[in-house]
Amino acid sequence: MKWVEGAKQGIVVAGGQEEGNGLTQLSCPQGVVVDQLGTVYVADCGNARIMRWPKGARQGSVIVGGNGEGGQSNQLNGPTGLSFDRHGNLCRR
Repeated sequence: MKWVEGAKQGIVVAGGQEEGNGLTQLSCPQGVVVDQLGTVYVADCGNARIMRWPKGARQGSVIVGGNGEGGQSNQLNGPTGLSFDRHGNLCRR
């Protein structure tokens, strides 16, 4: 949700389409960060993936994971936190 100062209602900017694994859905989202361009990044724990929603996007994209939990390079195990390092790189905590 995005809340504009003084607004009475929020605007859904990511998820909001019931729980699931589609590109407009999340399952147990845990960590959320927003970059300087307004892109929203979500640690989608239930789907073992990191999602990205550029400002104004109608659906997200998977930037890593989404292939079940595991130790392979295309898998994550329950991501719960995100942050940016001092160089602006997205990091999983």
